[in-house]
Amino acid sequence: MAGEFDEIRSRLETISEELADLAIVRLRESIDAGGTELPVDEKRLTRARRAVDKAAHILTEIDGTEG
Repeated sequence: MAGEFDEIRSRLETISEELADLAIVRLRESIDAGGTELPVDEKRLTRARRAVDKAAHILTEIDGTEG
């Protein structure tokens, strides 16, 4: 059934964007504080975002709407 996972995929894409925004905030905070290395929590947020992106992509493949 095409489109069966559209709502979930859409929510995952929104979550991915929120995680990306949080990661950017962490980077800005680190730069403002004079940091010279990537903050650990930014790295984790980026890993989480990639996992969410992967889940959304998998749902696209399952739904057969990739393209």
